Amino acid sequence: MSAKATSKAAKAATKSAAKKSSAKKASAKKARAKKAGAKKAVAARRPPNKNVKLKNISEVRRYFHRNEDPIFFISATNFNLLGIDEWCRNFRYINYIDCYDGRHPNAFVPSEQPHAEFESIEDINAYLLEHKEVIDFIRSKGGKPKAVFLMFDERVEKICKELGIEVWFPKAKLREKIDHKIETVRIGNKAGVPSVPNVLSVVKSWEHLKEVSEPIGNDLVLQSAFGDSGHTTFFIKTEADFRKHEHEIVGKGEIKIMKRITCRGSAIEACATKQGTIVGPLMTELVGFKELTPYRGGWCGNEIFAGAFDQKIRDAARKYTFDFGNQLVEEGYRGYFELDFLIDQDDGSIYLGECNPRVTGASSMTNHAAFAHADAPLFLFHLLEFSGVEFDLNVEELNDRWADPDNIDQWCQMVVKHTDDNVDIITQAPESGIWRLMPDGSVEYNRFDYHRRAVESEAEAFFLRIQGVGDFRYEGADLGILITRGRAMDDKFRLTKRSKAWIEGIKSQYKARPLPSALPMQTSEPAFKIL
Repeated sequence: MSAKATSKAAKAATKSAAKKSSAKKASAKKARAKKAGAKKAVAARRPPNKNVKLKNISEVRRYFHRNEDPIFFISATNFNLLGIDEWCRNFRYINYIDCYDGRHPNAFVPSEQPHAEFESIEDINAYLLEHKEVIDFIRSKGGKPKAVFLMFDERVEKICKELGIEVWFPKAKLREKIDHKIETVRIGNKAGVPSVPNVLSVVKSWEHLKEVSEPIGNDLVLQSAFGDSGHTTFFIKTEADFRKHEHEIVGKGEIKIMKRITCRGSAIEACATKQGTIVGPLMTELVGFKELTPYRGGWCGNEIFAGAFDQKIRDAARKYTFDFGNQLVEEGYRGYFELDFLIDQDDGSIYLGECNPRVTGASSMTNHAAFAHADAPLFLFHLLEFSGVEFDLNVEELNDRWADPDNIDQWCQMVVKHTDDNVDIITQAPESGIWRLMPDGSVEYNRFDYHRRAVESEAEAFFLRIQGVGDFRYEGADLGILITRGRAMDDKFRLTKRSKAWIEGIKSQYKARPLPSALPMQTSEPAFKIL
């Protein structure tokens, strides 16, 4: 072979070897990438490590983004925890009422089965947990199921235990004790949180009431220990007032007898944790508006906005809530709770009204505020407290950030009840979704959505339908909830013209027919508070 040929062969061999080497390197690189991808895939599937300590909000959010065990909110509707399913993986709703006509991807509503008349929301929850379709649905999700409720009792706890479901709330017995309006006063006293001047006593008669209430005067507000304030609050100044409610006062145990003050209601939600109490913003309350509720003193909505009450009142409410929450931990309670405060319009004093040791009708406001989207919804900290995961968060820093006016946007909600004293059967009802307020004051259905954030302006509202076609419409029945941007009331705490147009417009979408003459003028539908 010539030198030229030899040189050519050598070059070819070198080139071939280089190609082989390059191919080998590429193959090794591809294998390494595949292995790394496989590791990432395994890591993504791996449940969050419960043995690590979460040190900041980012880690808390990531933990729930990767949550493995199914968590169920079991209640009549999903209203109280709207949107939590978007923050917590495997969070689902099991409901009695189909507010969305089957279109909510994470809401399960079983078929209607024969049942005894419901007398409480606890009855509804027991019915749901004993329903075969619900049991099958829970088991189909695998894992170690957890449950949260608006209301539950020891009967519901027992059913959960039989089904292998862990309840992520303090025991029902403790919740019932704290929910007792008389006990609230006593816990507040321990925490240094004042109540309106009051006397705690059984009431035997009109004469006895005058005797025990002498230190606080004769213009009184009486509250029995349990129940919705619209049903268990009585304004008593004369014997005629007393006689009207005597059967609801005498023989009902210890009564909270308060001096009547000119006040504004407010609400604040918080979460008592082992790291301290995390406090939401102070919200105004809509109370007793005849357009919304037939109950004098009955709650019918909330507003959240940066300027709700002056800074001194907001600071006092936050401090009282923090102190009350820390006292709750001393009492053995932890997790989500809400306080009602009464603000004296004459001198600006702020007083403890009542405590709800649970999520409430105001929770949808708290958990959707701007600060919640910047950090995490308040209810996520409740789930964190019961998850068993260690965390070390700067609660003081978090509370300061949530108190910043820049982190509070303007929203309101109005709970629309049937206010007429009649019973009929609904033949037409508005859909849940986004509605528009037209220039002439009428309302018009725009599109389906189950996100409150889909509301783009004050001319739009998210309506969550409660009562639907075929349901009885009776005095006090919850027709639905309107949630919109902006305020519902003016600075004098009167409904705005816009709010009245929304209320009238939504009510006009309901049509009903009279009961057949053969049917008695009563309803087996829940006439109790389901929100």
